Amino acid sequence: MCTGIRIMAENGAVIYARTMEFGIETKSNIIVIPRNYTFTGTAPSKNFAGLHWKSKYAVIGANMLNIIGVIDGVNEKGLAGGLFYFPDFAQYQHVSEQEYSYSIASWELLTWILTNFSTVAEVKQHLPTIKVTNTVFSSWGIVPPIHAIVHDLFGESLVIEYVKGELHLHDNPIAVITNAPTFDWHVTNLSNYINLSPFNIEHLQLKGLTLSPLGQGSGLLGLPGDFTSPSRFVRATVFMQTVQDTNTEHEAINAAFHILNLFDIPFGSVIEKNVDYQTYEITQWTSAVDLKNKRYFWHTHENRQIYAVDLMKMNLNGYMPLMIKMNSKQTITDITPNQ
Repeated sequence: MCTGIRIMAENGAVIYARTMEFGIETKSNIIVIPRNYTFTGTAPSKNFAGLHWKSKYAVIGANMLNIIGVIDGVNEKGLAGGLFYFPDFAQYQHVSEQEYSYSIASWELLTWILTNFSTVAEVKQHLPTIKVTNTVFSSWGIVPPIHAIVHDLFGESLVIEYVKGELHLHDNPIAVITNAPTFDWHVTNLSNYINLSPFNIEHLQLKGLTLSPLGQGSGLLGLPGDFTSPSRFVRATVFMQTVQDTNTEHEAINAAFHILNLFDIPFGSVIEKNVDYQTYEITQWTSAVDLKNKRYFWHTHENRQIYAVDLMKMNLNGYMPLMIKMNSKQTITDITPNQ
């Protein structure tokens, strides 16, 4: 359960932001991947290696479970994106042993994209040259079902999905993403909500009876407020269409965090019952990415303080990836005046 949005400021800044929800602790940290770092894709069989490549561009983002790779991030050219859970619909490509050498696992998709390309157009061009496989992630014992979104500095946005073993690329003019079903289904579903508006409803006359809205916000009456993926997609799209103009990247980042606050899942609100236990879905962290200045911002479930790391102030030619702790203890500043 994750929600992704994008805000474009008047000064040309592009801000991509998302929440990270999951029933299992992702143990994410910030990772900086330098240029010329060597990667090897994970093949379906342990007896074979996947695609070999070196990072052309440095990348900063969030990882999970200490992997050398990103599930969310931005590169030095301003290409940004994230992986989003896509259960029941993700099915990757069938790959023969002869094709393992140009294949990667699903969780490696964004790392391959951000370390190699600078624009959405380049991603579109090169994605068909590799295979994404049904490879088991050993820490979970499953094939992670994901789809991905990427944004660039030119305002282009692309959703990448593997459905029934085939690659599907969706241009995304609304720059919103959630989870299942497929992206085209979500876009069609928006037609059910074309009546929504930020403007309050006018008074209604019914044969001498005057009906008035009960308070502010009547134009958005009927906006779905639950945490299902279709409802979050509608809600995020509405907020993206109604958000007021932002002049700078600072204003856009502030707006993005405020919007994503409305998708925050408190502990105990979403519970998955299993045979012997229950899992609780929470918003583990929320991030925002400044594509223009290559800065990565975040706060976590435990600490609402916003932190940032500037990729362009890091050593982009470092020998090894650098890990930065994402989570930290919440501090509260007491400003009670002395009397």
